[in-house]
Amino acid sequence: MTATHALLVALGAAVGAPLRLVVAHYARERLRAAPPAGTLVVNVVGSLVLGVLVGDAVGGSALALVGTGFCGALTTFSTLALELWEALDDDRPVAAAANLGLSLVLGLGAAALGYALAA
Repeated sequence: MTATHALLVALGAAVGAPLRLVVAHYARERLRAAPPAGTLVVNVVGSLVLGVLVGDAVGGSALALVGTGFCGALTTFSTLALELWEALDDDRPVAAAANLGLSLVLGLGAAALGYALAA
């Protein structure tokens, strides 16, 4: 990795992380959605974008900026894990299973769609 790539990752992350916050806030405040909705949206969008990058065989600087930086900061496995834990801790196993199932199916589906669209 070059210093340029490291700076591109940081630049992409500087856009992706605040966008995640805005999407989660919008889903919660404007749409009155449960917190997992914002996490689901950013993870599916990030999966789609990453699928497009991989399908288009993008590498180097673009992959550092958008794939690692932007998508890495936009998506969040740790928040998904926390939301699953909280649902189980609150004795809501169906909500936890639905969240996990939707996250996996929609995330993998979005990545596959992005790949197919770009390939």
